[in-house]
Amino acid sequence: MSRFRLRKTVVMVGMMGAGKTAIGTALARLIGVPFLDSDEQIEQAANMSVAEIFDTYGESFFREKESLVLARLLEGNPCILSTGGGAYLSEANRQMIAENGLAVWLKADRELLWARVRHKTTRPLLQVADPRARLFELLEAREQYYGQAGLVVEADPNYSVQEMAEHVLAAVLAHSSQSLEKVA
Repeated sequence: MSRFRLRKTVVMVGMMGAGKTAIGTALARLIGVPFLDSDEQIEQAANMSVAEIFDTYGESFFREKESLVLARLLEGNPCILSTGGGAYLSEANRQMIAENGLAVWLKADRELLWARVRHKTTRPLLQVADPRARLFELLEAREQYYGQAGLVVEADPNYSVQEMAEHVLAAVLAHSSQSLEKVA
C-alpha cells in the first residue's frame, strides 16, 4: 500500500450537503492523517450546536468564532479539515487557507445538494419557509467564492464516499506535491 506525506492541511470547502465531512473522513483514512471538522470544533468550544449558536448569538458571532477556530486548526499539524459551508466566504479565511493549506471545493450540483439536505433539521440557514429556494440562492451567491479554491473536484452522485475520496486524493496528488506527496 502506498504511503503519503501530507505537507499542508487539505481544507474541504463547499456547500452544505456536498460531502465535505464524509469524503474528508474517508480521505483522511486513505492518507493516514487526522480528520477535523471546524463546526465540531466550534460546537465543542461553545458546548452548543451550530444551530443553537446561530439562535442565541447570531450568524456574525458564529462567523467570528469560526475564523478563530480555523486559524487555530491551520496552525496545527497537517490534516484533512472540513469547514462549514459559509467559512470560505470570508476573504480573510480564504487567504488564511491559501497561505497554510490547500482549499478543495467539492462542487455538487444543486439537485444533489437538495437531495442530501432536504430532510436535515440541523441546517440553520435552511430553517425558512422555502428551504429549497434558499439553498439554491445560497449556492448561486457562494459559487464565486468557492471557485477561488486551489482545487475543484466535481461530486459524482454515482460514486460511493470511498470512490469520491479516492477521486479527491488523485486530484490533490496531481495538483501539487507542495500539499501531498507519495512516499515509498
